[in-house]
Amino acid sequence: MKLFASIGKGWLDGLWAFHDTLAVLGETVCEVLALPFRPRRFRLRDFLVAFQRASFDGLPICIGIGFLLGLILAFESAAALRTFGVETYVADLLAIGLFRELGPLVTAIILAGRSGSAFAAEIGTMKVDEELDALTTMGLPPVRFLVLPRTFAAVFAMPALTIFVELAGLVGGAIVLKMMDVPGAVYWGNVSNTTDVFMIVFSLVKAAFFGLLVGLVGCCAGMRTKSTADGVGVAATAAVVGGIVAVAVSDGIIAVICYFWGV
Repeated sequence: MKLFASIGKGWLDGLWAFHDTLAVLGETVCEVLALPFRPRRFRLRDFLVAFQRASFDGLPICIGIGFLLGLILAFESAAALRTFGVETYVADLLAIGLFRELGPLVTAIILAGRSGSAFAAEIGTMKVDEELDALTTMGLPPVRFLVLPRTFAAVFAMPALTIFVELAGLVGGAIVLKMMDVPGAVYWGNVSNTTDVFMIVFSLVKAAFFGLLVGLVGCCAGMRTKSTADGVGVAATAAVVGGIVAVAVSDGIIAVICYFWGV
């Protein structure tokens, strides 16, 4: 009986969490649709603070990981391609891999670990301290004051961070090929020939979409925080895990759609 009770309780908890998430998402959509008619309601100062924490504060780690990513990919691929004497095509491989797939994906994982957990912890702490109840009592929607600025900050921070990750990865690849006596002009020429405007725009749009997912998942996890001793920690963990899973699933769906559309 305890087994069936625990299974039923797990299903009920999952349904309530899904219900709370849909409620937060619905209210967020309503607030976004109302922004053009009431732009002064948007908390610009909170947006700028959240954007600074998500973008500028996370820039060093993003550049470092992007550089190491390009370094590792260049070493691994050049070792195989050098057997056939075509190590110059490492530049093409890096450009396509970073701009189409790895740049936005790696940046989204970093953002989920840094900012997604921070959003959940901040909002969760406010909920435990009953500050969200105070806002609701005063007639101030918590979604407008807390969720909206942080979600927009994640959306705008992701493309900026993705650009630096991709550039750092290309620099790392250039250093590796320079060590293999491949001229820098040849490397950057191949990168320029492989990369087009559509690829760059596709990378930035995908990054912004991933930022939207990370921001929403982190804020929803914070809004669902329970008033227990480990509530904030559970919310931060749920934000990181949920954000990474949402990004991975959506990235797979986008890859399948692009394959069938021939993009």
